[in-house]
Amino acid sequence: QVQLAESGGGLVQAGGSLRLSCAASERTFGMYRMGWFRQPPGKEREFVARISTSGAATYYADSVKGRFTISRDNAKNTVYLQMNNLAPEDTAVYYCAASTFRTTEATEFAYWGQGTQVTVSS
Repeated sequence: QVQLAESGGGLVQAGGSLRLSCAASERTFGMYRMGWFRQPPGKEREFVARISTSGAATYYADSVKGRFTISRDNAKNTVYLQMNNLAPEDTAVYYCAASTFRTTEATEFAYWGQGTQVTVSS
């Protein structure tokens, strides 16, 4: 079972940047496709980005394309989400997740972190 732990959230002004990290417990981390999701206040969880096992392929939600970058370091069992030009609508709890499927559906991600809060002030 893969245990995931996010870090790097916090409070930032609009236009600022944050880098989220997600550390995995498993040495088989490199076998999983990784994704980032977020849940804004009062809303449902939504897909943000995903990355292939090697890191060569990435895919983003339209709302973050060009501003967010997902990457991974398999030697460190860690996936990252670099978030630039943040806006108040990016305020949410951000979760990393692991899947064996190439998917954007939250139900197809088997393992989840506990989440980290990102708050963007205007």
